[in-house]
Amino acid sequence: MNTSAEVLQKFKERFPGEPTLIKANGRINLIGEHTDYNNGFVLPGAVDKHIYFAMRINDTQTTNLYAADIDESFSFSLDDFAPGDTLWANYLMGIVQQMQNDGHQLGGIDCVFGGTLPIGSGMSSSAAMECGMGFGLKTLFDLPYERMELALLAQHSSHQFVGVPCGIMDQFISMMGKDHQLVLLDCRSLEYEYYPADLPGYQLVLLNSKVSHDLASGAYGERVAQCKAGVEILRKHYPEVGSLRDVTPDMLQTHQSEFDPVVYRRCKYVVEEAIRVMQVCEMLKKNEVSGVGDLLFQTHAGLRDDYEVSCKEIDWLVDFAVKHPAAIGARVMGGGFGGCTINLVKEDQVDEYIAAALAAYKEETSVDGEAYMVGLDDGTEVI
Repeated sequence: MNTSAEVLQKFKERFPGEPTLIKANGRINLIGEHTDYNNGFVLPGAVDKHIYFAMRINDTQTTNLYAADIDESFSFSLDDFAPGDTLWANYLMGIVQQMQNDGHQLGGIDCVFGGTLPIGSGMSSSAAMECGMGFGLKTLFDLPYERMELALLAQHSSHQFVGVPCGIMDQFISMMGKDHQLVLLDCRSLEYEYYPADLPGYQLVLLNSKVSHDLASGAYGERVAQCKAGVEILRKHYPEVGSLRDVTPDMLQTHQSEFDPVVYRRCKYVVEEAIRVMQVCEMLKKNEVSGVGDLLFQTHAGLRDDYEVSCKEIDWLVDFAVKHPAAIGARVMGGGFGGCTINLVKEDQVDEYIAAALAAYKEETSVDGEAYMVGLDDGTEVI
C-alpha cells in the first residue's frame, strides 16, 4: 500500500523531472452483480480507495512502468508490444493500444503507480488501473476524450487486449463517480442517475477474505457465454429479446424445459437480480434500509447457488453476517470467486462486528482477513 506522497517519492527516485499525479478510484456495487454485461442496471459508487499514477512524458518511444505496491517493473516499445504474462502490464498496455488505434500519436512515458486500493479484493483495481492510465495519457498528450469515452475505451481494452469480456460498470463508475453518491446506470443506454448514498444508522463494511480471484482464468467468460445461450433460446419465442435485460421471470419459467439446467440457473439469477436493483432504488428513496439488507442476502444466495461465483471462505463470512445481530445484509462483491463481502452494519456496532468477524474468520481459516470502511468519492482526476 502506498500513499500519493509515497508514489511521488518513488517516481523521483527512479525517473527525472516532475510528474503529473492522477488518482483513480476503486468501486463498490451495492447491488446489481453480473447484470452489466447483460445490458441491465447496476448501482455502484466510486470509493475513497485509490490507485495513484505519477506520470511524465520521456521523449522516447519506450514506456517504463513501475508497480510500487508489488515492486515490479515493465517496459515496452510503442512500436511493438502485445499481451504477455504480466497481467497488470496488459491492463496498461491495452489503453495505449486503444488510443493508438484511434489515431493518436503517443510518446513514451515514465510511470510509477500504487495506492490504497487492495488488489484482488473485488473493488476493481483492474478498472482503476485502466482509468488512471487513460486519464493520465489524455492529460499528458492533451487528447480529446470525454470521461464516458475513456470508460468505453477501457472496457474495449479489457475485451480486446486483456481478454476479459467485462461489462461497462467498473470503468464507468471509476470515471463518473461522485462524492456521497451511488449511480443507477443503465448498461444498455448508458443513461444514469445519481442517488444520495444515505444509509441512516448504518455503515458499509467490506471484509476481505484474502482469497484472490483472476477473472481472466475463464470462469467469467463462461458465465457471459451461458447468459448469451439463454438469450438465444428465448429469442426463438420472443424476437424482441436482445439480452437478459428484456427477460421476465414468466418467460424463463414457461420455457425452462428447453434450457440446460446450468444455463437456466445462470439466467434465473440475472433476471431476479434485475428486479432487486430497482427495489433497492425505491428503498433508498424512502430510507428503508432494513429492506436493502434483506435483498443483499438474497443476492448472495443467488450468486452462491445459481450463478456459482462464490467460494467457501466468502460463504462463511456471509453466514457470519446472517447470524450476527449487528449485520442486516451481506453478499459477495464484484465478479466473485473471492475478494470481499460487502456488509450493511449498524453504525454503533461497527467496531464490535469487525473485531468479532475477523477473529472468527482467523479461527475458521487461519487467514488474517482485513476490514475496510469505505466512503464514496469523486471519480478519476488529476490531483
